[in-house]
Amino acid sequence: MAKYLKQLLRPFSSVYGGIMALRNSLYDKGVLASEQFDIPVIAVGNLTVGGTGKTPHVEYLLRLLQKYRVATLSRGYKRKTKGFVLADAQASAARLGDEPFQYFCDFKEVTVAVSEDRVAGIRQLREQRPETEVIVLDDAMQHRPVQPSLNILVTDFYRPFFKDFVLPAGLLRERRKGAARADAVIMSKCPPGLSGQEQERLKLEIKKYTKPGTPVFFTAYSYGNPVSVGLQQPVSKQILLLTGIANAAPFKQYLLSEGYTIVQHLAYPDHYFYTEADLQRVQQLVKQHPQSNLSVLTTRKDAVKLASASLSGLVEQLPVFYIPIEVRFLQGAADFDELVLHHVQHGRVR
Repeated sequence: MAKYLKQLLRPFSSVYGGIMALRNSLYDKGVLASEQFDIPVIAVGNLTVGGTGKTPHVEYLLRLLQKYRVATLSRGYKRKTKGFVLADAQASAARLGDEPFQYFCDFKEVTVAVSEDRVAGIRQLREQRPETEVIVLDDAMQHRPVQPSLNILVTDFYRPFFKDFVLPAGLLRERRKGAARADAVIMSKCPPGLSGQEQERLKLEIKKYTKPGTPVFFTAYSYGNPVSVGLQQPVSKQILLLTGIANAAPFKQYLLSEGYTIVQHLAYPDHYFYTEADLQRVQQLVKQHPQSNLSVLTTRKDAVKLASASLSGLVEQLPVFYIPIEVRFLQGAADFDELVLHHVQHGRVR
């Protein structure tokens, strides 16, 4: 059924893809303005709607660039505010969006800001933080009014852009050839044991759409030990899984491989903001399994939203833990680091 539906949607995908191709062409030819800046601006983005693993890669860059005065600028998807917002003592997921607030919580030396208009956002960011030496743009592949000095494309191993189709028949925001704007490509969420031969095969598929010489890297998730954000007690192997992310399948697979039993999975949409009613439901489910000493496991992105003032009282009464996630390069980590650091040190602007 899904196959036939995709075929029915293909004409609409052609129309949408054509509109996006025309838009890109107007930017490429200079008909539509695209602004450069005199400091390094590193964009991390994708061609696909949601769930490719951009956030852990942004965090990798923030750790890599820690000796610089770094700022990160995001749109702030689904935040409750508008316009430019600079993170401060009043910061919250509602004010910034969940991912920018996560950066703010975990990277105290990084300036975090959000703005729908990235050009205006960069200008205001530099006015208010003139000491900034490098800016990392989160989810900016299609934000053509800004011309980044380094463009990093992230694509999901399980949903690579070269096998996908433009919306609505697929999940691509634009045609595959948009990958030609990338200065480096990272295939994320790879199996840790992905062979060198398979990596070479995937590189050939990716390089059909990129500029000649564009490097391709492969990363896997590295999961940390559970971190308590609620009741201070040992984590149980019997868990209630709570997620509001685009694709929870890799996370579930990891938990099962580590011997966890998922008694129930409460799966909410990506960027979901939890309510008191949601936490009361979690509380009831935990009480229904007293014999299994049920723990609540979630992601870091979800945990920062559970820290809101309206929910923290309920969370403190529950055995809630999050699992930290970092990315690990299967090979070529030093090459990637050198690419980024050389770019920042020499201030190259394309």
